[in-house]
Amino acid sequence: MVRIAAFFVAGILLGIYQPQLGITTRLSLTGALAVLYFVISLRYPRQRAWGGTIGLVAIAAFGYTHVYWSSDRNRTGHLATMADSVRAYEAVVVGGPHERDKSIKYKVEVVQVLNEDWHPAHGSLNLYISRKDSARLQYGDRILLKGRPHELTPPQNPGEFDFRRYLSFQNVYHQHFLRPGEWRLLERGHQKGALFYANQARAWCTRVLRQNISGEREQAIAMALVLGVTDGIDTDLQNAYAASGAMHVLAVSGLHVGILYGIILLLMKPLERMASSRWWVAGVSLVLLWGFAFVTGLSPSVLRAVTMFSFVAVARPNGRATNIYNTLAASAFVLLLYDPFMIMSVGFQLSYLAVLGIVYLQQPLYDLWEVENPVLDWVWKISCISLAAQLATFALGMLYFHQFPVYFLFSNLFVIPLSTAVLVGGIALLLVSWLSPVASAVGWLLQGLVHLLNTAVVWVEKMPASLIENIHLTTGQCWLVMGVLLSLILFVQFRQVRWVYLAVVVASVLMATEWIHTNNHVATRKLTIYRINGHSAVEWIDHGRSTFWGDSALAGDEDRMRFHIGPNRLRHGVTHTSVQYWPEGQSALLTLGEKRILLLGNNRWKSDVDSVDIVVVRDRAVQALPALNEKLNYQTLVLDGTNAEWYISRLLEQDTLGRIHPVTRKGAFQLEIK
Repeated sequence: MVRIAAFFVAGILLGIYQPQLGITTRLSLTGALAVLYFVISLRYPRQRAWGGTIGLVAIAAFGYTHVYWSSDRNRTGHLATMADSVRAYEAVVVGGPHERDKSIKYKVEVVQVLNEDWHPAHGSLNLYISRKDSARLQYGDRILLKGRPHELTPPQNPGEFDFRRYLSFQNVYHQHFLRPGEWRLLERGHQKGALFYANQARAWCTRVLRQNISGEREQAIAMALVLGVTDGIDTDLQNAYAASGAMHVLAVSGLHVGILYGIILLLMKPLERMASSRWWVAGVSLVLLWGFAFVTGLSPSVLRAVTMFSFVAVARPNGRATNIYNTLAASAFVLLLYDPFMIMSVGFQLSYLAVLGIVYLQQPLYDLWEVENPVLDWVWKISCISLAAQLATFALGMLYFHQFPVYFLFSNLFVIPLSTAVLVGGIALLLVSWLSPVASAVGWLLQGLVHLLNTAVVWVEKMPASLIENIHLTTGQCWLVMGVLLSLILFVQFRQVRWVYLAVVVASVLMATEWIHTNNHVATRKLTIYRINGHSAVEWIDHGRSTFWGDSALAGDEDRMRFHIGPNRLRHGVTHTSVQYWPEGQSALLTLGEKRILLLGNNRWKSDVDSVDIVVVRDRAVQALPALNEKLNYQTLVLDGTNAEWYISRLLEQDTLGRIHPVTRKGAFQLEIK
């Protein structure tokens, strides 16, 4: 299964990154390889190497084909082929709600659309309903919506997270922002099935936790640890968990399901004396694990973890528990057979790497020190588990999160037992919820445990140098870091110096790529005018130092600054930023290197300014382009995110020389200046 899963994954990745071949070619290739495999296996049974190789290549070809089949966009009647002409559409809620600052997000599946007439259609999209609208939707609701959904756009700022690509792996290609009165509920609970009742169960569990636990932060962490609902966690608390190395406990995944499975095995240990007890344990484990997945709403992360441990549970009665790699590979194969795009999920990658790291490294690390004291032995065991998981996920963590928690070994000594206690306490609270006095007592105890966990995590965050931030790592460099770590691990295992040579070679390549990055991006001077709707954002980066001009509302919005502007600063190695607010209605003349930039906040400027290189227009400051051209000589006129679309269209009609760059249509404006 390890070989089969590896080739299947290779085919899936090839289908994601090189999707040029059509479905006919893919099917023909897969079919030809499958026929060739069976011919060789039947007629030339001694040629096992050739037959096995061709069979594995056929599995890779199947994975390549499976990606095409799994993309909803390749099916006839998808919303993407008709979205521009849609006047209204009918849809069913299949995900959410997810609370946002000004809206509530739902995932809906289109049923039919109205162009000239109603006709069937399909396709998923994200729906955003204003929080001013008092109505709330539930899973399975059938709704009627006015207007047309809009296709997701690619990143508009340098280095920005590709949200469109991320959602495409969930077969979501459109979004729709609705105002009150633009939608109507047709039928409550129209689509009922396992997911409908799972969402109902999670809603009930959410109510129980909120009724018996006081404090917004305590409620938020309890629901995250027990149900995987993370919407209520504020940014400061989330940052504290990240800085302390405890972020992994905020999403119900492999750790939580593994803890639950361990508790199940512990409780059922007395049954080992009975005949066929292993099968009883396996059956009960499967029922309880999938029951837990059900009450958490059958979320993708929980399904992934429960599937993984289901294979482990079934393998135990067969006497195959020692072959954990084969079991993990089988679970990965089944999950990717269900959804090949799961391979691009950060949770999927981190879960499997963490488990592999623990399986492969924990015992050798534990054997390095024999501790007789039971308390110290427990501390050493937890530390080895944390270190093994961290070594396995070290490179991916820096690639995706650009940070490293320094005190992860220390924090996990209390985070793991406390999160275990919260998980067990949360399940106990749900079980005794019908007994009000008992539920109140359990809720009070659970609230205390969560408060203690939050306090400890915040305390670790405040320790000096608790978090190394702003780590820039490309995908290629991530592979190189993993190569260095794997080479050193193999050297320790096999005691062969060739692995050290390999580590040195890979590390040298890593250093060369970092030198190239520094030369091309850090040791440069660049002007960037960002595309942020409703805001002005101009930044000058000079050899790792940044000067930022923007409105105060944007500068004070940490989430927007982190999402839109942070990636560009990270790429250019910015270590110091000076923020200067751009007062509304005012203008400023900047001299950056060899260029002069006019920040135009109104239709007046100094009389001695008659020639600049770039004009940045804010809030429709230029009424008529010909009048500006008579008074000012410039090369490029940039319209920032504060300008309305109708205004941009009017100026583009007046632009006969093609010198206008509207950031809302063309994306951020960038210029490298000597």
